[in-house]
Amino acid sequence: MTGQCLHEIFAERARGAPDRIAVSASGEHITYGELDRRADRLARRLAAVGVGPDVLVGLCAERGIDMIVGLLGILKAGGAYVPVDPAYPAKRIEFLLHDSAVPTVVATTGVAGHLEDCTSRVVWIDDDTDDADDAGGPLPAATDADLAYVIYTSGSTGTPKGVLIEHRNVVRLFEQTHPWFGFDETDVWTLFHSVSFDFSVWEIWGALLYGGRLVIVPSMTARLPEELRELLIAEGVTVLNQTPSAFRQLVTADVRREGPSPYELRHIVFGGERLDVEALRPWIARYGDQRPHLVNMYGITETTVHVTYRRVTDEDLKHPELSPIGTPIPDLRLHLFDAGGYPASEGELYVSGPGLARGYLNRTELTARRFVTGPDGERLYRSGDLAARLPEGELVYRGRADEQLKVRGFRIEPREIELCLQGHPQVAAAVVAPRDYGEGDVRLLAFVVPDTGASPGGDLASQLAARAADELPAHARPSEFHIVPEIPMTPQGKADRTALVDNVTSSADDSATLEVVRRIAEEVLQREEIPPKVDLFDLGATSLAFTRIIAQVNERFGVSLTGRELEEDASVACLASCVDHQLTA
Repeated sequence: MTGQCLHEIFAERARGAPDRIAVSASGEHITYGELDRRADRLARRLAAVGVGPDVLVGLCAERGIDMIVGLLGILKAGGAYVPVDPAYPAKRIEFLLHDSAVPTVVATTGVAGHLEDCTSRVVWIDDDTDDADDAGGPLPAATDADLAYVIYTSGSTGTPKGVLIEHRNVVRLFEQTHPWFGFDETDVWTLFHSVSFDFSVWEIWGALLYGGRLVIVPSMTARLPEELRELLIAEGVTVLNQTPSAFRQLVTADVRREGPSPYELRHIVFGGERLDVEALRPWIARYGDQRPHLVNMYGITETTVHVTYRRVTDEDLKHPELSPIGTPIPDLRLHLFDAGGYPASEGELYVSGPGLARGYLNRTELTARRFVTGPDGERLYRSGDLAARLPEGELVYRGRADEQLKVRGFRIEPREIELCLQGHPQVAAAVVAPRDYGEGDVRLLAFVVPDTGASPGGDLASQLAARAADELPAHARPSEFHIVPEIPMTPQGKADRTALVDNVTSSADDSATLEVVRRIAEEVLQREEIPPKVDLFDLGATSLAFTRIIAQVNERFGVSLTGRELEEDASVACLASCVDHQLTA
């Protein structure tokens, strides 16, 4: 695969097995041959409007086959895709389109309402009335040194930054890891994550570069571990990629079953956040550690998804205090430097090698600060992560050197959220901190000091929640807003986030169905007086928290809800109605 672009390798797979199923989504399927033809047609339309090598193109589409057509079409035209999740708030979508300055956006007609204010040209994937001549000349020729995608990550200054990744960065990732995994055309992969999260790069191309099948997981199924379990079995999935938080919920759903499930899994790959090996104990007790293989892969967007590889076995359960990340991918090198910048056995982790991104889009100074020159002249990426090298040479993860957080796999800079909240005229100060509610359910809490003369009541909290919903993606919105008189400080003069979180209390109560359900939701979400008809996800519920609410409701009432019964109304009132329906059925 060396020297080739991603779409070129895909086209070879399509020529070799045109009738093989490439992508499945909600009961629909498309073969390699048809996917290649549709992507070619879209590529010609894009080339006709000026898309070519290193030209950035927005990709805004619902999860489905058309999204993959759009992604491939952009690459075949020589361009690089910039994912814009239609689930993002309007202001975040506006920012991404403006900051990336994409002249063209590839989209599905179903998201047209999200692009009403878009000044870029929009090319509709599922409406080819403006179709260019299919018999046109050759498409622009990209090289493996051209950009493949630009994915945005949270920024400490409050401004997200786009990471520039080339084709060769991704191709070598699969070449270098192939001896470990042995992926081939028999594998079935899930696309569990948003294309705005770089774990999706591993999922999409892990299937399409080897002639395998990609199963796109519906958004609601991704929130409901019991439904995910059923999908894994029904589709015969062999490669599953999960953040440890999400996998905890799947394990919980699985162990409720009397016996092992008939999975066909070969590999489960963890990434996106710290792995607590103790959380794997129930899975290993039921399935062992040989099939599927459990693999932890530390990685960073700026280093092309993955950096290290580590098989996790039952032996690791003897050392639950360690979070093993193993050894580097063969063509990467890892360096540990102490606070003084000297090589050490424990310190900040720097990465070098051909996985490093080109840099940040239009952020020259930031690129210079994060992509630095090492003592021997080698280009290094400064990760901000702390690690230690064990005597046998393997690395274990220690945490962050700064205040950056990982929540359900997403990198989050608290400062970005704090600046958003401090933009409110009645806010004097704001601090955001994580709280672990157990079972991997980590949520963001906001602590706000009102400005002099501002009312410290619930109205300010509701205004801030609305502001966050307008400006921040769902994973970066606080689940709770606490109005406090002051921010406590540590002896070092920093905001004492631990003290703030420790002061949060909760209570629960039982009464009629609606009140019982509401109290369960309030206890899990740590909120007071949840409105019965407001969607819980709009109140800051995570998929993990929602799963816990469903589980507690089932246990309290002796029912067997999955969450699917709520359809698009994940409110307390709807949940209570579903309970009553099952009790009286």
